[in-house]
Amino acid sequence: METLVTKADGTQATLGDGHLKELRDAIRGELIASDHGGYEQARRVWNGNIDRRPAIVVRCAGVADVQQSVNFARAHNLRLSVRGGGHSAPGYGTNDGGLVIDQSLLKGIQVDPDARTVRVQGGALWRELDHETQAFDLATTGGTVSNTGVAGLTTGGGLGWLMGKYGLAIDNLLSADIVTADGQFRKASASNHPDLFWAIRGGGGNFGVATALEFRLHPVSQVLGGLVLYPLDQARDMLRFYRDFCATLPDEAEAYAAVLTAPQGMPVAALILGYNGPIADGEKVLAPARKYGTPIADLVGPMPYAARQKLLDEPNATHGLHRYWRSAFTEKISDELVDALVEAASRFSSQLSALIFFYMHGAAARVSPTETAFAARRPQWDFDAIGQWANGAESAQHIQWVRSLWDKIEPQLQGSAYVNHLSQDDKPEKVRASYGSNYARLREIKRTYDPNNLFRLNANIAP
Repeated sequence: METLVTKADGTQATLGDGHLKELRDAIRGELIASDHGGYEQARRVWNGNIDRRPAIVVRCAGVADVQQSVNFARAHNLRLSVRGGGHSAPGYGTNDGGLVIDQSLLKGIQVDPDARTVRVQGGALWRELDHETQAFDLATTGGTVSNTGVAGLTTGGGLGWLMGKYGLAIDNLLSADIVTADGQFRKASASNHPDLFWAIRGGGGNFGVATALEFRLHPVSQVLGGLVLYPLDQARDMLRFYRDFCATLPDEAEAYAAVLTAPQGMPVAALILGYNGPIADGEKVLAPARKYGTPIADLVGPMPYAARQKLLDEPNATHGLHRYWRSAFTEKISDELVDALVEAASRFSSQLSALIFFYMHGAAARVSPTETAFAARRPQWDFDAIGQWANGAESAQHIQWVRSLWDKIEPQLQGSAYVNHLSQDDKPEKVRASYGSNYARLREIKRTYDPNNLFRLNANIAP
């Protein structure tokens, strides 16, 4: 019996049972094909609107399984996806007809509290990493929701609640274990394969499979966090206040903003605030925001760091919701952009959708654009138009809502984006622009480690 597969170039071919048996016998983990009882679950990712059917999912039990899977995909020229947390909005962690390297079982985490470092395997989620590090009142920058995969978020740069004080996730990365396209295991660090180490700090999944990562940790325990909510009729003024307030922030503070739907069903505006330092200092720094206007509710208060990591989880990170995102960086929030967003919020097509600004500043913005592959090192906002809905039958109307809004506001934004938030609809020119001045060097390194573009299901850098 033969299995229909999709090759890297999109053409179809067949694999005989002998080839699948060869792979099955070569791994310690599980090979899941379409006739397997767990196939439906294995093919799914975080974004429920991604409905793809890979020919083979290899649920790896260790690095050797990753190597065997890479070698098999290369030998048979198969379309290849790599899945850590499966959190990619465009669904890079799965595909139609190809092979998926699934690292979801690889969740080993080792904290060295004396050295203030942690080593984590490629299938771990940030909430799992936080659980281990917080036992020692330690943390490192790791996103703004808790169920993102550690490896994927990091290799794309790694914005997060600690970035003003401690930089991006990549600024705390000490080393990474990478299986490259030739199936070889390489430990990348500042002193070992430094070109590869440079590239994986912002170059996404273009250079191999990150099977483990080692991070620097920082003392973090109680923090300030929470939302201040405003009725929609105050949203224009609130967003203008927010625009100016961000310029006053010390490194310890984080301030994001959104228009979204409250649990009661009405559209609202929100300041999303955090402080990483003494609580009393944070109360003073965040006071102007909390005293601004006439809020519906002020939910800001002291909380454990891990609790703040989950603050935006519902519904923004709910596994299985249908999603369509568009995103871009912007160094200014114009009045025209504010007006367009508030008008759009008055007619959300789904109560689960949101329009969010994440402000990048402080330590994250002071690193040289060429020190890592992440070139966007300046104070700016990562803006995201996030369409989310529960019923897949409604996908067309909700996707159209986001696209219609994006057509109106895109001229107000930059032609580049945070690599982890690029959409499947973004043109190659935007992908190149998002790597900025580092794109040429990234292509050179891609040619060294992946000359045939085996790892192409990502924000791709063509060799």
